Amino acid sequence: MNNKLPPSFRIDMDDKKAWSPESSSEPSAFEGDMHQVKRTFTRRLTESFKRDPNASVTRSSISAGDNHHHYDAEAAAQATAMSPLLRRLKGRHLQMIAIGGSIGTGLFVSSGRALAYGGPASLLIAFTLTGCMLYCTVQALGELAVLFPVAGSFAAYSTRFLDPAWGFAMGWNYAMQWLVVLPLEIVSASITVDYWIQNVSLNAAWVAIFLVMIAVINFFGVKAYGEAEFVFSVIKVTAVIGYILLGVLVNIMGGVDSNGRADGSYMGFRLWHHPGAFHNGFKGLCSTFVTAAFAFAGTELVGLAAAETENPRKTLPTAIKQVFWRITLFYIVSLLIVGTLVPYDDPRLLNGQSNADTKASPFVISIQNAGLAVLPSVMNVVIMISVLSVGNSSIYGSSRTLAALAEQRQAPSFLAYIDRKGRPLYAIIISTALGFLAFLAASAKQQDAFNWMLALSGLSSIFTWGSICLAHIRFRKAWIEQGHTLDELAFRSPVGVVGSWIGLGFNIIVLIAQFWTGFSPVGYASESASDLVINFFQAYLAAPVVVIMYIGYKVYMRTSIIKTRDMDLFTGKREMNVKSLVAEERADRLNWPTWKKVYKFLC
Repeated sequence: MNNKLPPSFRIDMDDKKAWSPESSSEPSAFEGDMHQVKRTFTRRLTESFKRDPNASVTRSSISAGDNHHHYDAEAAAQATAMSPLLRRLKGRHLQMIAIGGSIGTGLFVSSGRALAYGGPASLLIAFTLTGCMLYCTVQALGELAVLFPVAGSFAAYSTRFLDPAWGFAMGWNYAMQWLVVLPLEIVSASITVDYWIQNVSLNAAWVAIFLVMIAVINFFGVKAYGEAEFVFSVIKVTAVIGYILLGVLVNIMGGVDSNGRADGSYMGFRLWHHPGAFHNGFKGLCSTFVTAAFAFAGTELVGLAAAETENPRKTLPTAIKQVFWRITLFYIVSLLIVGTLVPYDDPRLLNGQSNADTKASPFVISIQNAGLAVLPSVMNVVIMISVLSVGNSSIYGSSRTLAALAEQRQAPSFLAYIDRKGRPLYAIIISTALGFLAFLAASAKQQDAFNWMLALSGLSSIFTWGSICLAHIRFRKAWIEQGHTLDELAFRSPVGVVGSWIGLGFNIIVLIAQFWTGFSPVGYASESASDLVINFFQAYLAAPVVVIMYIGYKVYMRTSIIKTRDMDLFTGKREMNVKSLVAEERADRLNWPTWKKVYKFLC
């Protein structure tokens, strides 16, 4: 199948991007013609929104057969490989994009509810194991994204290496996750303002301000998005490091007496003994796993950004390894400290109006317990910035996924429109328009709207991560079966196929745990039957949506599981002649000292 591709498609990914002025040192025909014309700012701005004529190849390659209920996997692979997205992101952008998409309400606020349900030991165990699972998943994603830095990333990999119907379900699952997260995070941001100004009538104004700010950033293109995430993430990382240092000092000399007043005593692991390290037994631990998975959601954005990275083979492996370890250390260390400063039976952990209510944040509560008057407000500002950062990532994630789906004929074709600045314009407009749902924050149904939006996105990351692991397993099998060797891979997952099996298995376990805790939640004895039904659907709504999309598309398009011998391992492949380069790099590694080998393995 791969050898039958026409010569016009047997080109390197760099050549496929050569039409773009940002991906070449030479000016394009468009820029060359216009250099002689003095244009006003308005004219330059309006022309930047036009589709570049050289980008039309992505549609012509798949236009044939639009009227037939048959999926052309080869044409879809060509379309994602030749997407005219611009390569404007650098390594520092990649690292901070992954951090910015992860450190948010899951860490700062939702961890409080997890602490209340499971106790500090369950919180630490769940986040540590989820971090290990995500390590395996992100390494698998890195191997695929370095070799195939195509538009759509993991959704496209599901289409190419699993089943086009599953790729359709995963693509729309991921797009819907981010489409819903935007209003969700804007609602969350408006709720954080309630920490200072408790006036529901003003929520609509805050929603408008936050929505306009996020939309403007994304309309300035991928580089503006990368720079914004870099700034947001620096603030968040600095805040977490500062909290860790503060938490150590508070633990040593900021203990409280039985009346909750600071007495300057050493705390240590006092709260692990009373009220205890675990709460609600094994069910409490399972409920904490779900929160941990939600908190780590967004780390996979680094793979989605590969198609817009200057040099994926060089920057992506470093970003994947370093970013993951930074996130893991931030989560585990900060939550370890939280568990020593806030008892799981503190009523404030469950008194929040929603999963975005900073009054229920264990980070804020621990600072309040220490008697520090100003710092809780500072921490609330950091939480608001974190929420806006995730909202910013949501437009990026949903728009790129929608554009890639359209390129593969799995979404309306107008969403594939990419302008001369590399922006998927209509996809960004649709993503931004969904943000208007956030105006529900000004209504009396604020909490219900928040919960149901969260229900649509709750399990999405679990399906995405599991699909990445399964796609990597299938890719490796096809790679060997079609006569390739692992030495030909520019980047190889250090945990290999075994790590992908571990990641896939853990994601399945989390799905089972979520089903159990959704059907029989912690404290279910105090809830009515109707409340239990609502709780289950809010906890597991994403699963039936994915199944319906998969079965519906499979029946309509009559797709089948891709056989390993038929998988396309050529289209979109970057660095076609890397064998000698990789061999030279690996020979150089043999001379590295042991400490450097360990460091490079981890970072």
